[in-house]
Amino acid sequence: MTSDTTITPHNRHPIRPPPPSNYHPHYYPNSSTSSPSASIKGCCCCLFLLFSFLALVAVAVVLVVLLALKPKKPEFSLQQVGVQYINLASTTNPSSQTITSPESASLSLAIRMLFTAKNDNKVGIKYEDSTFNIMYRGIPLGRGSVPGFYQPAHSVRQLQTTVTVDRVSLMQSDAANLISDAITNDRVELRIMGDVRAKIRIIGLTSPGVQVSIDCAIAISPKKQSLIYKQCGFDGLQL
Repeated sequence: MTSDTTITPHNRHPIRPPPPSNYHPHYYPNSSTSSPSASIKGCCCCLFLLFSFLALVAVAVVLVVLLALKPKKPEFSLQQVGVQYINLASTTNPSSQTITSPESASLSLAIRMLFTAKNDNKVGIKYEDSTFNIMYRGIPLGRGSVPGFYQPAHSVRQLQTTVTVDRVSLMQSDAANLISDAITNDRVELRIMGDVRAKIRIIGLTSPGVQVSIDCAIAISPKKQSLIYKQCGFDGLQL
């Protein structure tokens, strides 16, 4: 007598086929091994965002301060020019009958220049060293310098420098012009040029460099040893 065996879902075990010969199990790396690099990337992103936020806050504070203080460009001007001495020596061509046709000429002079720096701002201004060139008909003769200084708010300061020209030789055509200006016209025209650079200091911060170009035309009387004309212009504000 045979008994039927009932196969229920609970005791049914399906038979799986064997894996193929080229089967290789996949390896899944542990997620814990990538967690340090992810943490480092997250910290870098947080630091970048923090520094960006701080930079934006600093820029906003500076802009607010600038709008509140309304800084003005520095006022730097040439007030006085004094002739200390001027001497002109020429070498005349023997075949020439006039002194206004020299082969060459040498010029020596000393000019005292008085500058005025005016600061109408509510903050101080830091000036850098400035150099001024003196020229005759486009020919550089000499230069004078003004050392850098700090100027407090709402103040006026005067600075003095002397341009010395020691026996500068000029070629024939330029020497002829100089002799003619000095002897015939008693009027030697010179040009003084230079750049003044300054920085405005606000709550311990320094602004970018501000440049004001000075261009002055002067005329000197060799006989009177004095200044007879002065006109100055400014190229304005340059960053």
